[in-house]
Amino acid sequence: MGSCPCGLGLPYPECCGRLHRGEAQAPTAEALMRSRYAAFAVGDPDYLLRSWHRDTRPARLHLDPAQRWTGLRVLATEQGGLFDATGTVEFRAHYREGGRPGTLTERSRFVRADGRWVYLDVDRP
Repeated sequence: MGSCPCGLGLPYPECCGRLHRGEAQAPTAEALMRSRYAAFAVGDPDYLLRSWHRDTRPARLHLDPAQRWTGLRVLATEQGGLFDATGTVEFRAHYREGGRPGTLTERSRFVRADGRWVYLDVDRP
């Protein structure tokens, strides 16, 4: 496999693949957000569920095989560092579905639970 879909330019097995396989944990909220994007791109719903906060996680997750994720741009981060308990990451994700391009812009909220970063929900103004 080539470069990781998260956009950092590293080979997938050495980048988000390590997190997806459970060999490492995301050190920051942004790293977790990037790994979750990569999980959507490679079709790994199990990782998405494992990295979701237990209070907001759905019982199951179905990924649409017709939706292909094509690019990620991090727009802003607030907190979410090595010594923070919460963090927010705003990003723009590009995809193609049915031959048509699409864009998802979101502000995701993350928290530390049991010592590791997990996705909480979407920050709605």
